[in-house]
Amino acid sequence: MKYVVGIDLGTSAVKVLLVNQLGEVVKEVSKEYPLLHEKSGYSEQEPEVWVTQTIAGLSEVLNGFLDSPETIEGISFSGQMHGLVLLDENNIVLRNAILWNDTRTTEECQEIYDIVGKEQLLEITKNPALEGFTLPKILWVKKHEPEIFSKIKTFMMPKDYLRYRLCGELHMDFSDAAGTLLLNISEKKWSKEILNLLDIPEDICPALVNSHDKVGRITNEIAGVTGLSPLTSIIAGGADNACGAIGSGILKEGITLCSIGTSGVVLSYETTSDKNFEGKVHYFNHGAPDSYYTMGVTLAAGYSLSWFKNVFADGETFEDLVQGIDSVPVGSNGLMFTPYVAGERTPHADATIRGSFIGMDTSHERRGFVRAVMEGITFSLNESIAIFRNKGKSIETIVSTGGGTKNDTWLQMQADVFNARIIKLSSKQGPGMGAAMLAAYGCGWYSSLEKCAEEFLHIEKEFLPNEENVEKYEELFSVYQGIYESTKELNRKLKKYRK
Repeated sequence: MKYVVGIDLGTSAVKVLLVNQLGEVVKEVSKEYPLLHEKSGYSEQEPEVWVTQTIAGLSEVLNGFLDSPETIEGISFSGQMHGLVLLDENNIVLRNAILWNDTRTTEECQEIYDIVGKEQLLEITKNPALEGFTLPKILWVKKHEPEIFSKIKTFMMPKDYLRYRLCGELHMDFSDAAGTLLLNISEKKWSKEILNLLDIPEDICPALVNSHDKVGRITNEIAGVTGLSPLTSIIAGGADNACGAIGSGILKEGITLCSIGTSGVVLSYETTSDKNFEGKVHYFNHGAPDSYYTMGVTLAAGYSLSWFKNVFADGETFEDLVQGIDSVPVGSNGLMFTPYVAGERTPHADATIRGSFIGMDTSHERRGFVRAVMEGITFSLNESIAIFRNKGKSIETIVSTGGGTKNDTWLQMQADVFNARIIKLSSKQGPGMGAAMLAAYGCGWYSSLEKCAEEFLHIEKEFLPNEENVEKYEELFSVYQGIYESTKELNRKLKKYRK
């Protein structure tokens, strides 16, 4: 039997999957690490913890592995997007990584618009200037930490740095480069126009590769520590959303992904880069060859539910938290929640907005609040689906992954709110499985990722919309859409009181 390893470098943990050539997850290991929040809006991590925890995960996967290490033929990666890792001339990390959910760069986003221009930025990168992207972070370092900026030899995404530490080669794949605001999406090359306008040296941009490209072999040092063979191939990998799409079979038009993790994603496959969504949703290079995807993001999807659990149900399991929500009617008895607890991305690119409960009264019990949080997350994701549909995309089948699949009531809620068939796959790993599929494809197991998906991915359950609930949710969704404008100015006034 042959095997590959998929490594998913997430925001709170790294997951290591050992997958055999039948697509079966033989072993899965997860290793957590902390987020660093020095100030309100700041979110950083120490890159070294990614390396130590990944090595620990690989070692645990190999512990008790009965086949020869040579049967593990390849390793590939999925990684949190947009995070900024800076290396000096000796490839030593210059500062903590600034992560995707860091919102300190509002001024730098405006600087990009002032210098590059919004229309030119959208024409080149297909995306607006948002705090989470990489380019504003580079400009923030340039402005606030000039001594560090002057030492930069190259910048990388988190999973690219991890890959470098495992194989010694520096690259960035197109799917992650697309999230920097420095890549010409259509031409698949770094934008000299943007780099020159913002006075950023072109030579700090790493070499670009495809997600399925072999970029090296694991180092002897890592092989010795983990038990892997030094012959193990390293395949570039991709951005977590691209890998999540691959691991969910989003490899042709007509199938959409809804992924509820820390953030929430609605992602749709595209064959060309020429559709015009006017910057309302993201437009990125896919991890699949010669393809693209459009994507809307809820900044705090699963994170909103985790926040609620930590504050109001600390110590309880997820099952305890959601118990009884199926007895709460559609609309949570007039209670509504907006998941803006960390700002919002789609369709409101607003780092200042914060969450709200609307409609509370003394009749509401905790289970009603829990359902309202889940409905609010789903409404937010539906805003992205509405944008796609308004541009003529047909969305009839949606593959749901992540935390949103843990509860059948939530899956039915998605079918009713989205008014679409919801598919739950037997594989629960999403981005990690996508990374494993890239490794299998990169090692030559299959002639295409589509062939790999046919072998690796299987439907476990499906949910169809309830017409009565669809009608109720359409009315409630219109109410939800009015809350942002009603609370926007209030949140701006409250901003100065936040720590």
